[in-house]
Amino acid sequence: MENETQNSNVYGAYFAPLRSGDGVKMLVDGLSSAELEFIPEHWLTYPAPPASAHTALALMYCFFTAAALIGNGLVIYIFATTKSLRTSSNLLILNLAIFDFIMMAKAPIFIYNSAMRGFAIGSLGCQIFALVGSYSGIGAAMTNLCIAYDRHSTITRPLDGRLSRGKALLLIALVWIYTTPWSLLPLFRIWGRFVPEGYLTACSFDYLTNTFDTKLFTACIFICAYAIPLTLIMYFYSGIVKQVFAHEAALREQAKKMNVESLRSNQNASAESAEIRIAKAALTVCFLYVASWTPYGIMSLIGAFGDQKLLSPGVTMIPAIACKGVACIDPWVYAISHPKYRQELQRRMPWLQIREPDDNASTGTNNTTNSAAPAATA
Repeated sequence: MENETQNSNVYGAYFAPLRSGDGVKMLVDGLSSAELEFIPEHWLTYPAPPASAHTALALMYCFFTAAALIGNGLVIYIFATTKSLRTSSNLLILNLAIFDFIMMAKAPIFIYNSAMRGFAIGSLGCQIFALVGSYSGIGAAMTNLCIAYDRHSTITRPLDGRLSRGKALLLIALVWIYTTPWSLLPLFRIWGRFVPEGYLTACSFDYLTNTFDTKLFTACIFICAYAIPLTLIMYFYSGIVKQVFAHEAALREQAKKMNVESLRSNQNASAESAEIRIAKAALTVCFLYVASWTPYGIMSLIGAFGDQKLLSPGVTMIPAIACKGVACIDPWVYAISHPKYRQELQRRMPWLQIREPDDNASTGTNNTTNSAAPAATA
């Protein structure tokens, strides 16, 4: 057996696969034969990462966990206990906060594995971690799609497009139903399976085993859990932008015919135009979705259909970090920017010094999802 690696790549010697017997501690050293059955062969030829890499990731996950649990926990608490905030549209935001909350609730498994420098909790912990990740990740994606649909329906059809409470609950139920097969099929190994990835401290679905079933499962989950939601989200938000631009153009044209500067009595020169607000909201939503799941989607396609040598343990940890980071940002984008939510938070926790004006203007907030400014909840 050769003592030197024959597979040097662009990531340098540390990321290059090694062969056992060269004196370097391997990623899978110390694992039993039963545990090795859960690990794709791709990871068998890589060296163990330095302890500092595990420590850095553990600290990063500690920060993400605290930020996500506090942020989403506040959203869940305020929205669930404030009757005026339990509108149909806000039920979707509440569902998104629940998914983001449980996504980070599984982080202690990763942190413990990192502290123990590897696959410490074993296959059971791996299956729990991956199952929760599948539910929360796909569920959050589909909830984002429902929020986009709600905004589009409300703004493009202001008379009959408002989401009823029953319809909102139906959409939430459909999200959970849609997510279930993608989570349970690999759990019971009916189609696909959950396996360790990266430094073997995290787990996800298998996209590295070179079999037809694995490739087909990867392609299907990429299309159904990423490509379809992304396409529809972009469609709905582009429709909102077009609608608002058309509405603003009509107002300006009418004002021009009436020889007045504007038909808006409360408009001032310093205020942002509705077009800019809508464009920012749409771009923010699309960017968050793309930033959180595109790295994972690309990595899974490379693992199933591309050059697997590009997927070193260090590289495959990057998409996981991106997903967790967005779970921390979501409560700020979807709820904490909501004026009425901030007012309620200010009343219950005055020590936060939020200083949100509590006046009659808050009544307009109830129509946030029914007007041309969904940025308040989007």
